[in-house]
Amino acid sequence: MTLRNRFTLISSLSFGVVSVITFGVIFFAYYDSTKIFYFEKLKNTALISAIYYLEKDELPKNRHAQIKKEYNSLIENRQVAVYDKNNTVTFGKNVHDPHIKIQHLKIARSNKRVQFMSDNNFYYGIFYSDNQGDFVVFVKYSNNSFKAQMVRLSIIMLSVLLIGLLVIYFLSRYLSKIVYKPISNVVNHINAVDYNDISQAITTANTHDEVEDLIKSYNKLFGRISESILLQQNFINYVSHEFKTPLAAISGSLEVFAQKDRTPEEYRAVAKESLENVYEIENILNNLLLMSGLAKLEESHQTIRIDELIWKIYEKLEPNTRKHNSGITIKLLVTHSFSLEFQGNETLLYLALYNIVENAIKYSAGSDVSIQLFEENNQLHIRVSDKGKGISQEDLVKITETFYRGKNVEGVKGSGIGLSLSKSIFDHHQIVMKIESILNQGTDVTLIFPFKKSP
Repeated sequence: MTLRNRFTLISSLSFGVVSVITFGVIFFAYYDSTKIFYFEKLKNTALISAIYYLEKDELPKNRHAQIKKEYNSLIENRQVAVYDKNNTVTFGKNVHDPHIKIQHLKIARSNKRVQFMSDNNFYYGIFYSDNQGDFVVFVKYSNNSFKAQMVRLSIIMLSVLLIGLLVIYFLSRYLSKIVYKPISNVVNHINAVDYNDISQAITTANTHDEVEDLIKSYNKLFGRISESILLQQNFINYVSHEFKTPLAAISGSLEVFAQKDRTPEEYRAVAKESLENVYEIENILNNLLLMSGLAKLEESHQTIRIDELIWKIYEKLEPNTRKHNSGITIKLLVTHSFSLEFQGNETLLYLALYNIVENAIKYSAGSDVSIQLFEENNQLHIRVSDKGKGISQEDLVKITETFYRGKNVEGVKGSGIGLSLSKSIFDHHQIVMKIESILNQGTDVTLIFPFKKSP
């Protein structure tokens, strides 16, 4: 069942149930009030009948004549029965009425009145004491008009219910078409998506409702799926391109080397070259595996010292600076030691910072790399600067994408994974990374740690 049909059905059923309950309450309230009205009318009639029959000897003739006139206009004589103390009808012509029983007369004498419905008639009896004795005056009245009123009310309510159901049905169909039109547009858009390019976003109508939330969630979901597909495509391209070089070097060296006997020194040289290529492939695979599982890592944060991580990286990379004719200078400009303490995953942060500093050394073009640690607005900042190749503005907007490398890297080895991996790690720790660069002038990478209150 579609949402539109479900909405129409629920709306119609809800209206029907509420209407039936409302009409039922109205019907029974009207039924009781009408019964009370008829019994009150019979009460007055019974009193006038008692006066008419029993007070004739005590009232003046003109007064009795007036009562007789009122009596004749109210009720027929055959509808009245006046019972004496022996339960015998002494006045009125309603003799031997099977519906007026002994218990009714007893109730009337004890409670001074009695009322009931039987055989399509209303009955009302009163106890009346007179100088002639104690009597019970019973009057009856046909309830045909009462039933007709109830039938008319039932027909009116049923007609209103049926008309209301039809109106609410068609109104619900119309409203559901309007309400679910944005959802239909989303469905049509999804069905029309080219699965080779699912990054197309649905334009929101700024309605600030659940439909807009749905559209935003769709755009976010398919944006991620598109990134994942692009990542897979880039991975395939990357593997076919990057892995091919070291593998070709290994296989080529071994093929050439196998053509004739070699000296021990030549064996060691080929083995060393092959191992370097193997290590390069292993390093790329490790980074890829780490990136694929970064989002699944359970939080294993602990308090670490950022300056200690920087010094470890310095010790690890300082020998490499000689190969690039550069050096590393560290400036610690932090006045509060607590600013250097941070809750995070030490291994991941080490790897991320290592990649940033290593990139600065590789692309420094023989210049020194500067690492500054300073405070600003109660936030720790780390700035890694070099005066090397720099990054063009065209490349800068894409530089953190996985497998992307700038056009001016020339012969510098790299996989295009390190910077992307570092950004993922920093995002995981809510650390902001900003990259500023000018082509052939150098690059500044600034890391801004989360705000930290003074102890």
